[in-house]
Parts: sequence; C-alpha cells; structure tokens
Amino acid sequence: MSANTLPGLPAPVIAGLLLAAGGGRRLGGRPKALLSHHGRPLVENAVRVLREAGCGPLHVVLGASAAEVRERADLTGCVVVDNPAWAEGMGSSLRVGLASLAGVGADAALVSLVDQPGIGAAAVARVLAAYRSPASLAAAAYDGERGHPVLFGADRWADIAETATGDQGARVHLKRHAGELTLVECGDIAEAWDIDTPPDLARLA
Repeated sequence: MSANTLPGLPAPVIAGLLLAAGGGRRLGGRPKALLSHHGRPLVENAVRVLREAGCGPLHVVLGASAAEVRERADLTGCVVVDNPAWAEGMGSSLRVGLASLAGVGADAALVSLVDQPGIGAAAVARVLAAYRSPASLAAAAYDGERGHPVLFGADRWADIAETATGDQGARVHLKRHAGELTLVECGDIAEAWDIDTPPDLARLA
C-alpha cells in the first residue's frame, strides 16, 4: 500500500516537473515544446498528463524559444521557469527545475520529458503510487528497462542538482543509488519513444 493511501496520513505533495527546454537540434532547430500534437503545442499535452495523473504543483522548464512557447502555449496554472543555459543539456534544466521547487513544500518531484507523448496519465499515476517518503526513488520501466517519468523524493534533490551535468540528467544519482530504485513496469500502458528526428514526427497526431 502506498503512503498516499494510508488512512490518517496527509496526502504527499508530489510536484510535476516538466523538462521542455530542448531546441530540437536533430529536428532542424524546431523547439520540441512547440511541435504540434492534436492541433496544440506538445508542451500542453505533457502538462495535461501530469495534471490528470495527480501531480501538483506543476513546474515547466523552458529554454529554446521560451518567449514563443509562453506566447503560443496555454500553461495556465503552471509555474514556468526559463533555463538560459538550456543548450548545455538536460542536466541544466533539471537543476533549474529542482531549484524552482525549493520552498513549495513538495515531498517529491515527478520528472517527465516533453517529447514522450506515448506516456500518458495512467503510467505517471502508477509511478506516483510508488512514493513512500521524501527519500523515495522510483522510475517507470518498459520491459524491465528504466525510463521516464522518474520520481525523486525531496531528500535527494540536493545531490541530484550537484551531479546533474550535460545530458546526464540524474543518471549519476540513479547509478549511485541503483539498489534503492523502485522500478515500476509501465510497458503495458505506455510507450516510451522520443521525438528526436524527423521520422519520429510521424508519431504525432
């Protein structure tokens, strides 16, 4: 039984942290947040998924074409932060995102990527249910292989921010603490493909 279902205990506050800063270099410089999906910017889909899964508050990290994303995408109800160093890789966006969560009282952060629309609210909710304490560490798995989203208890944020560099993201922390990681199989309800290259655009509706 998850901690957030135990009677008499307050529900944990699990923030949704969406990393949406990528410039789409292999897509000819088309910012991933603004790719069209069901007629709207892809970033809106990712925010909706986090919201429907039960994450809150919602923080969105923008980078490439941030001003245009703010103008074109409906991010109502989100805390939107800019990462001026987005070109350095995912690690910098993760650091900016975790810093933005300081002081909001969240027990954990559920980190997702803007370019994985095959991962819906059902998978995110399944990973959320793995929360046990501010030391929790959990990730979705697809056929046993670790993927996104990833849940980081608040006690882990400082170490993750310290080791997140380049495109490594939280990989250093995850490798160091592999024995503490709970893998949550989601391959039956989600697909973990990325929108990285022009052929991948065919996956978008």
